[in-house]
Amino acid sequence: MLVDFNTLPETSRIWIYQCNRTFSDEEIREVNALTQDFLTQWTAHGADLKAGFEIPYNRFLVIALDQSMNNASGCSIDASVHFIQHLEQRFQVDLLDKMNVSFKQGEYVAYKPLKDFKKMAKEKAVSKNTVVFNNLVATKQEYLEHWEVPASESWHARFV
Repeated sequence: MLVDFNTLPETSRIWIYQCNRTFSDEEIREVNALTQDFLTQWTAHGADLKAGFEIPYNRFLVIALDQSMNNASGCSIDASVHFIQHLEQRFQVDLLDKMNVSFKQGEYVAYKPLKDFKKMAKEKAVSKNTVVFNNLVATKQEYLEHWEVPASESWHARFV
């Protein structure tokens, strides 16, 4: 069951998929339509899942699930991963590789392999004040409060 992302409670479970590039405006329209279709039909053992999404910076797909209605099951999580894999293939992008880092350089969102981010930290090209995207947040509240944070306040701190 698709609902407006903003209406979901702060306890909602969050999944963040970062893209290795910015989606074009046309791609955003298609990703929106495909994600709406998927979430409208998303179920766990036949029970509707109350979920919403947003696409910040035209670069991240953020899916939120209100678990007070129904929890995601192994099968429903598998279905969501298959959906994300479908998006990867359709748009020739990478959404599932967790060994990459997204961070802000001014208003631009940069995307680098972790090894390159570590090298940039050693070279002082990024610092503890660099705003990073902490895609490990687990709830909507954490997403709203701790997704875009200085590197010093996330798991990235060990590198800067």
